[in-house]
Amino acid sequence: MDKFEWKQTIRENIFLLRILGLWPKDENYKFDSYTALSAFLLTTFYFIGVFAQIINLFYIHLDLTILTRTIYLLVTEMLFGLKVYYVIKNTPLLKHLMKVLDADLFQPKSTRQVDLIRASLDTWTTVYKIFLGVCWGTDVFWAIYPLLDRSNLDRQLPYIAWYPYDAKQSPFYQLTYLHQVASYTYTIFSHINIDMLIAALNVYVGCQFDILCDNLRNLHEGDPHTNLINCVEHQKLILNFAEGSNNFFSWIIFYQFFISGTMIGLTLFHLTIVAPLTSEFFTFMSYGLSIIMQIFMYCWYGNEVEVKSKNLSSAAFESNWTGLSLKVQKNVFLIILRSQEPVQMSAFKMFPLSLESFVKILKTAWSYFAVLQQVNSQN
Repeated sequence: MDKFEWKQTIRENIFLLRILGLWPKDENYKFDSYTALSAFLLTTFYFIGVFAQIINLFYIHLDLTILTRTIYLLVTEMLFGLKVYYVIKNTPLLKHLMKVLDADLFQPKSTRQVDLIRASLDTWTTVYKIFLGVCWGTDVFWAIYPLLDRSNLDRQLPYIAWYPYDAKQSPFYQLTYLHQVASYTYTIFSHINIDMLIAALNVYVGCQFDILCDNLRNLHEGDPHTNLINCVEHQKLILNFAEGSNNFFSWIIFYQFFISGTMIGLTLFHLTIVAPLTSEFFTFMSYGLSIIMQIFMYCWYGNEVEVKSKNLSSAAFESNWTGLSLKVQKNVFLIILRSQEPVQMSAFKMFPLSLESFVKILKTAWSYFAVLQQVNSQN
Protein backbone atom coordinates (compact mmCIF):
# COMPACT_ATOMS: atom_id res chain seq x y z
CA MET A 1 0.00 0.00 0.00
CA ASP A 2 1.02 3.64 -0.49
CA LYS A 3 3.14 5.35 2.13
CA PHE A 4 1.04 7.09 4.78
CA GLU A 5 1.87 10.78 5.16
CA TRP A 6 1.66 11.54 8.87
CA LYS A 7 2.64 15.18 8.43
CA GLN A 8 -0.24 15.80 6.04
CA THR A 9 -2.50 16.21 9.07
CA ILE A 10 -0.42 19.05 10.53
CA ARG A 11 0.49 20.68 7.21
CA GLU A 12 -1.59 23.80 7.92
CA ASN A 13 -0.24 23.92 11.47
CA ILE A 14 3.38 23.86 10.25
CA PHE A 15 2.63 26.39 7.51
CA LEU A 16 1.28 28.91 10.02
CA LEU A 17 4.22 28.34 12.37
CA ARG A 18 6.54 29.11 9.45
CA ILE A 19 4.66 32.34 8.67
CA LEU A 20 4.86 33.33 12.34
CA GLY A 21 8.63 32.89 12.28
CA LEU A 22 8.68 29.76 14.43
CA TRP A 23 9.52 27.00 11.93
CA PRO A 24 12.73 27.44 9.89
CA LYS A 25 13.24 25.30 6.80
CA ASP A 26 16.59 24.01 8.05
CA GLU A 27 17.31 21.96 11.15
CA ASN A 28 17.89 25.10 13.20
CA TYR A 29 17.93 28.88 12.98
CA LYS A 30 20.85 30.37 11.07
CA PHE A 31 22.04 33.89 10.30
CA ASP A 32 19.76 34.31 7.32
CA SER A 33 16.71 36.26 6.15
CA TYR A 34 14.23 33.95 7.91
CA THR A 35 15.94 34.45 11.27
CA ALA A 36 15.90 38.20 10.67
CA LEU A 37 12.15 37.98 9.92
CA SER A 38 11.56 36.00 13.12
CA ALA A 39 13.49 38.58 15.17
CA PHE A 40 11.52 41.42 13.55
CA LEU A 41 8.14 39.78 14.25
CA LEU A 42 8.97 38.97 17.87
CA THR A 43 10.40 42.42 18.56
CA THR A 44 7.58 44.32 16.86
CA PHE A 45 4.61 42.26 17.99
CA TYR A 46 5.81 40.88 21.32
CA PHE A 47 8.70 42.57 23.13
CA ILE A 48 7.49 46.16 22.58
CA GLY A 49 4.02 45.41 23.96
CA VAL A 50 5.31 43.45 26.96
CA PHE A 51 7.81 46.19 27.84
CA ALA A 52 5.09 48.88 27.64
CA GLN A 53 2.81 46.88 29.95
CA ILE A 54 5.55 46.14 32.51
CA ILE A 55 6.46 49.83 32.75
CA ASN A 56 2.79 50.69 33.21
CA LEU A 57 2.54 48.45 36.30
CA PHE A 58 4.37 51.11 38.32
CA TYR A 59 1.57 53.60 37.57
CA ILE A 60 -1.44 51.38 38.32
CA HIS A 61 -0.28 49.13 41.18
CA LEU A 62 -2.76 50.67 43.65
CA ASP A 63 -5.87 49.98 41.54
CA LEU A 64 -6.79 46.28 41.96
CA THR A 65 -9.23 46.18 39.04
CA ILE A 66 -6.89 47.77 36.51
CA LEU A 67 -3.90 45.89 37.91
CA THR A 68 -5.56 42.47 37.55
CA ARG A 69 -6.68 43.36 34.04
CA THR A 70 -3.12 44.28 33.05
CA ILE A 71 -1.62 41.20 34.71
CA TYR A 72 -4.32 39.18 32.98
CA LEU A 73 -2.85 39.99 29.58
CA LEU A 74 0.75 40.26 30.67
CA VAL A 75 0.83 36.74 32.11
CA THR A 76 -0.55 35.37 28.83
CA GLU A 77 2.15 37.16 26.89
CA MET A 78 4.87 36.02 29.29
CA LEU A 79 3.68 32.44 28.80
CA PHE A 80 3.85 32.96 25.06
CA GLY A 81 7.46 34.14 25.40
CA LEU A 82 8.35 30.97 27.28
CA LYS A 83 6.67 28.81 24.65
CA VAL A 84 8.54 30.56 21.85
CA TYR A 85 11.84 30.14 23.72
CA TYR A 86 11.39 26.38 24.08
CA VAL A 87 10.16 25.97 20.49
CA ILE A 88 13.24 27.78 19.18
CA LYS A 89 15.55 25.96 21.59
CA ASN A 90 14.12 22.55 20.65
CA THR A 91 13.82 23.15 16.90
CA PRO A 92 16.44 20.43 16.10
CA LEU A 93 14.53 17.97 18.31
CA LEU A 94 11.22 18.82 16.62
CA LYS A 95 12.74 18.38 13.16
CA HIS A 96 14.15 15.01 14.26
CA LEU A 97 10.71 13.91 15.50
CA MET A 98 9.21 14.86 12.14
CA LYS A 99 11.77 12.60 10.44
CA VAL A 100 11.02 9.71 12.81
CA LEU A 101 7.38 9.87 11.67
CA ASP A 102 8.56 8.68 8.24
CA ALA A 103 10.17 5.51 9.66
CA ASP A 104 8.96 2.24 8.16
CA LEU A 105 7.99 0.89 11.59
CA PHE A 106 5.58 3.84 12.00
CA GLN A 107 3.75 3.01 8.78
CA PRO A 108 0.30 1.36 8.95
CA LYS A 109 0.43 -2.09 7.34
CA SER A 110 -3.14 -2.32 6.05
CA THR A 111 -6.28 -0.31 5.27
CA ARG A 112 -7.65 -1.65 8.56
CA GLN A 113 -4.91 0.16 10.45
CA VAL A 114 -5.36 3.32 8.37
CA ASP A 115 -9.03 3.34 9.32
CA LEU A 116 -8.01 2.73 12.93
CA ILE A 117 -5.82 5.84 13.15
CA ARG A 118 -7.84 8.05 10.80
CA ALA A 119 -10.47 8.72 13.46
CA SER A 120 -7.87 10.15 15.88
CA LEU A 121 -6.25 12.31 13.21
CA ASP A 122 -9.61 13.62 11.97
CA THR A 123 -10.60 14.45 15.55
CA TRP A 124 -7.38 16.46 15.96
CA THR A 125 -8.23 18.40 12.80
CA THR A 126 -11.73 19.14 14.10
CA VAL A 127 -10.39 20.27 17.48
CA TYR A 128 -7.85 22.49 15.70
CA LYS A 129 -10.61 24.24 13.76
CA ILE A 130 -12.81 24.67 16.86
CA PHE A 131 -9.89 25.97 18.94
CA LEU A 132 -8.95 28.34 16.12
CA GLY A 133 -12.53 29.64 15.99
CA VAL A 134 -12.80 30.18 19.74
CA CYS A 135 -9.46 32.01 19.91
CA TRP A 136 -10.28 34.04 16.81
CA GLY A 137 -13.50 35.13 18.52
CA THR A 138 -11.50 36.21 21.56
CA ASP A 139 -9.17 38.22 19.34
CA VAL A 140 -12.04 39.96 17.54
CA PHE A 141 -13.89 40.81 20.77
CA TRP A 142 -10.70 42.13 22.34
CA ALA A 143 -9.99 44.30 19.32
CA ILE A 144 -13.44 45.90 19.03
CA TYR A 145 -14.87 46.02 22.55
CA PRO A 146 -13.55 49.57 23.27
CA LEU A 147 -15.38 50.75 20.16
CA LEU A 148 -18.60 48.87 20.90
CA ASP A 149 -18.68 50.11 24.50
CA ARG A 150 -18.13 53.67 23.27
CA SER A 151 -15.02 53.92 25.39
CA ASN A 152 -13.33 55.30 22.29
CA LEU A 153 -14.89 58.65 23.23
CA ASP A 154 -12.06 58.77 25.77
CA ARG A 155 -9.81 57.06 23.24
CA GLN A 156 -9.17 53.89 25.22
CA LEU A 157 -6.93 51.16 23.83
CA PRO A 158 -7.59 47.40 23.85
CA TYR A 159 -5.10 47.01 26.70
CA ILE A 160 -3.48 49.46 29.08
CA ALA A 161 0.20 50.23 28.51
CA TRP A 162 2.75 53.02 28.92
CA TYR A 163 4.05 54.87 25.88
CA PRO A 164 6.60 57.71 25.65
CA TYR A 165 4.03 59.82 23.80
CA ASP A 166 0.40 60.84 24.17
CA ALA A 167 -1.41 57.76 22.86
CA LYS A 168 -4.76 59.63 22.81
CA GLN A 169 -3.69 62.10 20.16
CA SER A 170 -4.02 61.40 16.42
CA PRO A 171 -2.38 59.76 14.60
CA PHE A 172 -0.63 58.09 17.56
CA TYR A 173 -3.91 56.71 18.87
CA GLN A 174 -4.86 54.99 15.62
CA LEU A 175 -1.34 53.62 15.05
CA THR A 176 -1.05 52.36 18.65
CA TYR A 177 -4.50 50.78 18.43
CA LEU A 178 -3.55 48.89 15.25
CA HIS A 179 -0.24 47.82 16.76
CA GLN A 180 -1.94 46.41 19.86
CA VAL A 181 -4.47 44.50 17.76
CA ALA A 182 -1.72 43.12 15.52
CA SER A 183 0.41 42.16 18.54
CA TYR A 184 -2.44 40.36 20.27
CA THR A 185 -3.36 38.55 17.03
CA TYR A 186 0.25 37.43 16.56
CA THR A 187 0.39 36.15 20.15
CA ILE A 188 -2.92 34.28 19.91
CA PHE A 189 -2.16 32.53 16.63
CA SER A 190 1.30 31.54 17.87
CA HIS A 191 -0.27 30.12 21.04
CA ILE A 192 -2.79 28.14 19.00
CA ASN A 193 -0.29 26.54 16.68
CA ILE A 194 2.25 25.68 19.37
CA ASP A 195 -0.49 24.11 21.49
CA MET A 196 -1.88 22.13 18.56
CA LEU A 197 1.61 20.91 17.62
CA ILE A 198 1.99 19.52 21.15
CA ALA A 199 -1.45 17.92 20.87
CA ALA A 200 -0.48 16.42 17.49
CA LEU A 201 2.65 14.82 18.98
CA ASN A 202 0.49 13.14 21.61
CA VAL A 203 -1.99 12.03 18.93
CA TYR A 204 0.88 10.48 16.95
CA VAL A 205 2.04 8.54 20.00
CA GLY A 206 -1.50 7.30 20.62
CA CYS A 207 -1.91 6.28 16.96
CA GLN A 208 1.33 4.31 17.07
CA PHE A 209 0.09 2.39 20.09
CA ASP A 210 -3.11 1.63 18.14
CA ILE A 211 -1.03 0.25 15.25
CA LEU A 212 1.20 -1.74 17.60
CA CYS A 213 -1.81 -3.25 19.36
CA ASP A 214 -3.27 -4.30 16.02
CA ASN A 215 0.05 -5.85 14.98
CA LEU A 216 0.20 -7.82 18.24
CA ARG A 217 -3.36 -9.11 17.84
CA ASN A 218 -2.52 -10.31 14.32
CA LEU A 219 0.89 -11.92 14.79
CA HIS A 220 -0.26 -14.90 12.72
CA GLU A 221 -0.51 -12.76 9.55
CA GLY A 222 2.89 -13.88 8.25
CA ASP A 223 5.83 -15.22 10.23
CA PRO A 224 4.96 -14.79 13.97
CA HIS A 225 8.62 -14.62 15.02
CA THR A 226 9.50 -11.87 12.51
CA ASN A 227 6.32 -9.99 13.29
CA LEU A 228 7.06 -10.11 17.01
CA ILE A 229 10.61 -8.80 16.49
CA ASN A 230 9.14 -5.91 14.50
CA CYS A 231 6.67 -5.26 17.33
CA VAL A 232 9.50 -5.09 19.86
CA GLU A 233 11.43 -2.64 17.67
CA HIS A 234 8.24 -0.66 17.06
CA GLN A 235 7.61 -0.41 20.79
CA LYS A 236 11.15 0.89 21.38
CA LEU A 237 10.72 3.52 18.66
CA ILE A 238 7.37 4.63 20.10
CA LEU A 239 8.90 5.01 23.57
CA ASN A 240 11.79 7.04 22.13
CA PHE A 241 9.37 9.26 20.19
CA ALA A 242 7.21 9.76 23.29
CA GLU A 243 10.26 10.61 25.38
CA GLY A 244 11.50 13.12 22.78
CA SER A 245 8.07 14.73 22.57
CA ASN A 246 7.85 14.94 26.35
CA ASN A 247 11.31 16.50 26.55
CA PHE A 248 10.18 19.17 24.11
CA PHE A 249 7.04 20.27 25.95
CA SER A 250 7.84 19.48 29.61
CA TRP A 251 8.72 23.08 30.49
CA ILE A 252 5.83 24.41 28.42
CA ILE A 253 3.34 22.19 30.26
CA PHE A 254 4.90 23.09 33.61
CA TYR A 255 4.40 26.82 33.06
CA GLN A 256 1.02 26.29 31.36
CA PHE A 257 -0.39 24.35 34.29
CA PHE A 258 1.07 26.80 36.79
CA ILE A 259 -0.38 29.84 35.01
CA SER A 260 -3.71 28.46 33.76
CA GLY A 261 -5.27 28.14 37.20
CA THR A 262 -4.44 31.80 37.85
CA MET A 263 -5.77 32.92 34.47
CA ILE A 264 -9.07 31.07 34.82
CA GLY A 265 -9.49 32.52 38.32
CA LEU A 266 -8.82 36.04 37.00
CA THR A 267 -11.31 35.47 34.19
CA LEU A 268 -14.04 34.51 36.65
CA PHE A 269 -13.19 37.57 38.74
CA HIS A 270 -13.44 39.91 35.75
CA LEU A 271 -16.77 38.40 34.73
CA THR A 272 -18.18 39.48 38.09
CA ILE A 273 -17.03 43.10 37.85
CA VAL A 274 -17.75 43.99 34.20
CA ALA A 275 -21.22 44.89 32.95
CA PRO A 276 -23.11 41.71 31.93
CA LEU A 277 -23.77 40.97 28.24
CA THR A 278 -21.43 43.73 27.02
CA SER A 279 -18.69 43.20 24.46
CA GLU A 280 -16.12 43.27 27.30
CA PHE A 281 -18.11 40.57 29.11
CA PHE A 282 -18.11 38.34 26.02
CA THR A 283 -14.40 39.05 25.54
CA PHE A 284 -13.57 37.63 28.96
CA MET A 285 -16.06 34.81 28.41
CA SER A 286 -14.46 33.72 25.14
CA TYR A 287 -10.99 34.11 26.64
CA GLY A 288 -11.91 31.92 29.59
CA LEU A 289 -13.36 29.27 27.29
CA SER A 290 -10.22 29.26 25.16
CA ILE A 291 -8.00 28.72 28.24
CA ILE A 292 -10.22 25.91 29.54
CA MET A 293 -10.26 24.29 26.11
CA GLN A 294 -6.49 24.69 25.87
CA ILE A 295 -5.89 22.89 29.16
CA PHE A 296 -8.52 20.24 28.47
CA MET A 297 -6.88 19.55 25.11
CA TYR A 298 -3.47 19.00 26.75
CA CYS A 299 -4.95 16.73 29.41
CA TRP A 300 -7.25 14.78 27.09
CA TYR A 301 -4.62 13.85 24.52
CA GLY A 302 -2.08 13.07 27.22
CA ASN A 303 -4.67 10.86 28.92
CA GLU A 304 -5.30 9.10 25.59
CA VAL A 305 -1.60 8.19 25.36
CA GLU A 306 -1.73 6.59 28.79
CA VAL A 307 -4.96 4.69 28.05
CA LYS A 308 -3.74 3.38 24.70
CA SER A 309 -0.36 2.33 26.09
CA LYS A 310 -2.22 0.26 28.70
CA ASN A 311 -3.91 -1.68 25.88
CA LEU A 312 -0.61 -3.27 24.82
CA SER A 313 -0.68 -6.01 27.43
CA SER A 314 -4.25 -7.07 26.56
CA ALA A 315 -3.45 -6.91 22.82
CA ALA A 316 -0.45 -9.19 23.33
CA PHE A 317 -2.57 -11.58 25.37
CA GLU A 318 -5.16 -11.67 22.55
CA SER A 319 -2.53 -12.72 19.99
CA ASN A 320 -3.40 -16.42 20.32
CA TRP A 321 0.05 -16.89 21.83
CA THR A 322 -0.70 -20.42 23.04
CA GLY A 323 -0.25 -21.73 19.51
CA LEU A 324 3.16 -20.09 19.06
CA SER A 325 6.62 -21.52 19.70
CA LEU A 326 8.12 -21.34 23.18
CA LYS A 327 10.62 -18.66 22.08
CA VAL A 328 7.87 -16.45 20.70
CA GLN A 329 5.77 -17.01 23.83
CA LYS A 330 8.64 -15.75 26.00
CA ASN A 331 8.97 -12.60 23.88
CA VAL A 332 5.22 -11.99 24.10
CA PHE A 333 5.52 -12.33 27.86
CA LEU A 334 8.34 -9.73 27.87
CA ILE A 335 6.15 -7.27 25.94
CA ILE A 336 3.36 -7.82 28.47
CA LEU A 337 5.77 -7.15 31.35
CA ARG A 338 7.14 -3.99 29.70
CA SER A 339 3.61 -2.74 29.14
CA GLN A 340 2.62 -2.96 32.80
CA GLU A 341 3.93 0.57 33.34
CA PRO A 342 1.94 2.80 30.98
CA VAL A 343 3.44 5.74 29.11
CA GLN A 344 2.48 8.94 30.88
CA MET A 345 3.13 12.33 29.30
CA SER A 346 3.90 14.89 31.98
CA ALA A 347 5.88 17.90 33.10
CA PHE A 348 8.94 16.43 34.81
CA LYS A 349 6.90 13.50 36.18
CA MET A 350 5.18 15.96 38.56
CA PHE A 351 2.19 17.17 36.51
CA PRO A 352 0.79 14.33 34.39
CA LEU A 353 -1.35 15.12 31.37
CA SER A 354 -4.53 13.49 32.59
CA LEU A 355 -8.17 14.31 33.19
CA GLU A 356 -7.46 14.24 36.92
CA SER A 357 -4.96 17.09 36.44
CA PHE A 358 -7.58 19.04 34.50
CA VAL A 359 -10.00 18.81 37.44
CA LYS A 360 -7.27 19.92 39.87
CA ILE A 361 -6.54 23.01 37.76
CA LEU A 362 -10.21 23.99 37.77
CA LYS A 363 -10.32 23.60 41.56
CA THR A 364 -7.22 25.78 41.89
CA ALA A 365 -8.78 28.41 39.62
CA TRP A 366 -11.88 28.53 41.81
CA SER A 367 -9.72 29.05 44.90
CA TYR A 368 -7.96 32.02 43.25
CA PHE A 369 -11.32 33.46 42.26
CA ALA A 370 -12.62 33.20 45.82
CA VAL A 371 -9.55 35.03 47.17
CA LEU A 372 -9.88 37.86 44.62
CA GLN A 373 -13.58 38.21 45.41
CA GLN A 374 -12.83 38.50 49.11
CA VAL A 375 -10.08 41.09 48.61
CA ASN A 376 -12.25 43.12 46.24
CA SER A 377 -15.21 43.11 48.63
CA GLN A 378 -12.99 44.38 51.47
CA ASN A 379 -11.82 47.27 49.32
